[in-house]
Amino acid sequence: MDFHLTSEQRAFADAVSKFAEKELAPGALERAHSPEYPWAIAQKISGQGLLGIAFAEKDGGMGGTLMDAVIAIQEVALHCPKSADVVQAGNFGAIRTFVEYASESQKEKYLPDLLAGKKILGLGMSEPGAGSAVTELATSAKKVDGGYLINGSKVFSTHSPEAGVFLVYVRFGPGLDGIGSVLVDRDAPGLTVGQPNSFMSGEEWSQLYFEDCFISDDGLLLGPGGFKKQISGFNVERIGNASRALALGRYAFNKAKEYASVREQFGKQICEFQGIQWKFADMAVKLDAAQLMLYRAAVNAEEGLPSAYETTAAKLICNNTGFEVANEALQIMGATGYSQETLVEYCVRRTRGWMIAGGSIEILKNRIAEEVFDRRFNQRAK
Repeated sequence: MDFHLTSEQRAFADAVSKFAEKELAPGALERAHSPEYPWAIAQKISGQGLLGIAFAEKDGGMGGTLMDAVIAIQEVALHCPKSADVVQAGNFGAIRTFVEYASESQKEKYLPDLLAGKKILGLGMSEPGAGSAVTELATSAKKVDGGYLINGSKVFSTHSPEAGVFLVYVRFGPGLDGIGSVLVDRDAPGLTVGQPNSFMSGEEWSQLYFEDCFISDDGLLLGPGGFKKQISGFNVERIGNASRALALGRYAFNKAKEYASVREQFGKQICEFQGIQWKFADMAVKLDAAQLMLYRAAVNAEEGLPSAYETTAAKLICNNTGFEVANEALQIMGATGYSQETLVEYCVRRTRGWMIAGGSIEILKNRIAEEVFDRRFNQRAK
């Protein structure tokens, strides 16, 4: 069993790192503190072939692997944490589900701009009454002549202030088999995008309101019974989430290491204090362990959709590790780490959000327990 990257993967990682250091590192601090989506950076990243890395060439992708996409997002994050969001949007999450199940006409309509960094796909999943219990969603899709009428609302939707099109989870009928998804253009009649609201990380989201929002038949992505396929695709989003969380933890680790090597107190560098050394030892082991579990999930992916257990376990350990390491790095750097003059405090705020997004760590533990006992545990009220 080989735990090292191949020579081709190392060369790819080196190329992405050099690009990110030259083109993305300058302005990284200002970019992270701006709520705006970095469109100019998105087009630079697209120009390097870093959007659609694992998508088929016939779809406009690069024909690479999920592991290649993980390498890219992590190398970018190590130089500009905010720019990793662009790699996420163009490789994982909603766009991955879209590529897996969209018709050829849908791909022709949306993929060119999405992969060129000119448009972004939002995800409408959570609702005021359906978060972790997403199967309780109430947003409905009613069949009418020539299309569907959508009614309901979505909250915390990814990229909602900027998205040009949304992948929206909807209910066609009762029960799990009644859930599917549709594609809704931002300018669709009956869709209202609310005012932006800020998360703790500075990232923004807008509530989506659907009032007899009409979409044509061409807007149907997955009809009734499509929920399980959507969740299978959602496992890839967790790979991207885990990759960024871990990379931002490593970014903070590297900054703290640089700081501890030059900062002097009581007449010597603080890295010479045993208490600081133990902190770095613990952080290094956590980062390495999480990295291996992330790689396992990516490498063992089958037919583009990875194992639910492996992605769940990877997200859990990467979420926890990313936050714990970033938080410890901030502590080591003291007021310098706590200040917005560095990106370490940003990494703490950002990694904390990923412990909620894409499946909270508590829900992840429930799913892992089901694998352990080989049975489903009903969390609903009797």
